[in-house]
Amino acid sequence: MFEIHKKEINWGGRTLTLETGRIARQANGAVMVTYGETSCMTAVTAAKTARVGIDFFPLTVNYQERAYSAGKIPGGFFKREGRPGEAETLTCRLIDRPIRPLFVKGFKNETQVVATVMSHDLENNPDITALVGTSAALTISGLPFMGPIGAARVGYIDGEYILNPTYEQLETSDLDLVVAGTRDAVLMVESEANELSEDIMLGAVMFGHEQMQVVIDAIIELAEVAAKEPMEMAEPVDHSALAAKVADLAEADLRAAYGETVKQVRSTQLSEIKNRVVTELTEADETVEAGVVGDLLKNLEKNIVRGDIIKTKKRIDGRELDKVRAIGSEVNILPRTHGSALFTRGETQATVVTTLGTGDDEQFIDALTGTYKERFMLHYNFPPYSVGEVGRMMGTSRRETGHGKLAWRALRAVLPTQEEFPYTIRVVSEITESNGSSSMASVCGGSLALMDAGVPLKRPVSGIAMGLIKEGDDYAVLSDILGDEDHLGDMDFKVAGTSEGLTSLQMDIKITGITREIMDVALKQAADGRAYILNEMENALSGAREEMSEHAPRIETIQINREKIREVIGTGGKVIREICEVTGAKVDIEDDGTIKVSSSDLSAIEAAMKWIEGIVAEPEVGKIYEGKVVKTVDFGAFVNFLGSRDGLVHISELEDHRVNKVTDVISEGDIIKVKVLGIDDRGKVRLSRRVVDQETGEDLQEKQGEEG
Repeated sequence: MFEIHKKEINWGGRTLTLETGRIARQANGAVMVTYGETSCMTAVTAAKTARVGIDFFPLTVNYQERAYSAGKIPGGFFKREGRPGEAETLTCRLIDRPIRPLFVKGFKNETQVVATVMSHDLENNPDITALVGTSAALTISGLPFMGPIGAARVGYIDGEYILNPTYEQLETSDLDLVVAGTRDAVLMVESEANELSEDIMLGAVMFGHEQMQVVIDAIIELAEVAAKEPMEMAEPVDHSALAAKVADLAEADLRAAYGETVKQVRSTQLSEIKNRVVTELTEADETVEAGVVGDLLKNLEKNIVRGDIIKTKKRIDGRELDKVRAIGSEVNILPRTHGSALFTRGETQATVVTTLGTGDDEQFIDALTGTYKERFMLHYNFPPYSVGEVGRMMGTSRRETGHGKLAWRALRAVLPTQEEFPYTIRVVSEITESNGSSSMASVCGGSLALMDAGVPLKRPVSGIAMGLIKEGDDYAVLSDILGDEDHLGDMDFKVAGTSEGLTSLQMDIKITGITREIMDVALKQAADGRAYILNEMENALSGAREEMSEHAPRIETIQINREKIREVIGTGGKVIREICEVTGAKVDIEDDGTIKVSSSDLSAIEAAMKWIEGIVAEPEVGKIYEGKVVKTVDFGAFVNFLGSRDGLVHISELEDHRVNKVTDVISEGDIIKVKVLGIDDRGKVRLSRRVVDQETGEDLQEKQGEEG
């Protein structure tokens, strides 16, 4: 019989519970984590043997939110959860990033993490419970995992850091930051901020790291009573003799290749060197494996590049550590789009397009917390040609989803409110070249494309990717890293913001963590880089265009009394359909009485607005209106004016002289000008035709008074 182990702590004013031994007992490690009333069950399983012929760690992370956790039944025809949504995909990446570098090097067993949200209290975000559960499950699994890690969410409200803010608190928070790390160092940061300073952001990271220590302690205490025996690892094979041969054959050529500043030329040379060395060594000795030679070549490359940077403070392309590559910025490059930009930084290039839409274009998102509408979308595409390769183009990858969300977070803080700019906004970043930090190119290009479309951003946003080379106590922080520097380095630290502060921060570490000192240096160096990039962007466009593209829809907004909504809609939608069909404009009505009228034709908007104003307006005594005769009777005529409002023109008010028969003067369907004489207690309106000049619309009584 399995023994159940449980550990409870008070964390941020709520109870955090770790439990193992009751559920998923056949997995290597399984832990149910409950925070408040949000519960996530995480199971970790690894294959018994290593996967041969690969040069990477085969780790898969699956995070899944079940509708039943929030008392909901999924929508759609099948009534069951389908492919992971964007939020689930992003959480998969959030879990993967801090745990991957903590597996023992050389561990190649297929490993899978499955985190399932089973209960959701609609207050506490389950991503933190999933991260904590993954750490706990790995720690007790017996797998070669150098954890545990902790994780925490940090908010910033009224100048105070908030630990694990609820959804409600996040609505008023200037910061939403998730940090994960070990006892001694930070491993991962993901954040969105409202133009906060570097000091506040660094303080938030350190606050989260400090507050997660009690969670690490709890996981260790659980592992002391529930951990399985460590998995036996095969003794590493001594390849020192082969490594020496590889160095003799390749080191000089590799150094020459890394002296080449053009990426494609360098990549071609590196590929030729690898093929030559692998062929030569495997043909000379049948016991030598091509994969082993490939690994040794990668180690040699890594040592050459990293060692040279530490020693010489020079980069692969000859730049200084803090120098940003040459930048080119262009806007309005596509004739029919609403806004477009081409942002090029070295060999990284983003072609970014902004499209403006109406309320009907908003995205409906079905989340555990309920369905809501999103008016700002940013989509990132990374085609294989951007790196000079051939590849299959299928659905959106996890990487594309993650990079797009990072750029979305960076730009959202500077968008105008819906009241200020009532448009749905979609930005698409097509990565047309890539050699490092295409997500930050998307931020810069996105900022330019938004302003080109006439979106009144608070301020332009720029982004930069920082790298790290750390050897012992020596380290070098690199600004605007290349792809090779990212691949061979220890850190990918992306920083985005305006001239006033940071809007997004993302960090991934490949080593066991970095210190506050290194983060402080990286943030300050990034600030200089961002300022330089912003200055270069201003050469193309420094602010939003005053005029939008002629192809973009125009939207005008009016506010009406909520009691008048039914009159604008009409029975079965008859009135609003007629307005749209006759004018050609699009009309959206919200529950609070806000009406948005949109069209690319300004005259259509004006016609629809005039129609609606006529419906909702109240008649004013003494004012002249144009109306339509809808019915004639013996004693006068009923005239429809102000939309659906009717009034009576008595037969005595048709002409200055006596009228014997109403139809001698007017007929049904005639358009006439009338003056409001009065409104009785029952709301009935008395009109006059005789006191209005039917040609000019002048008030004849007033005219006579002036002449007299």
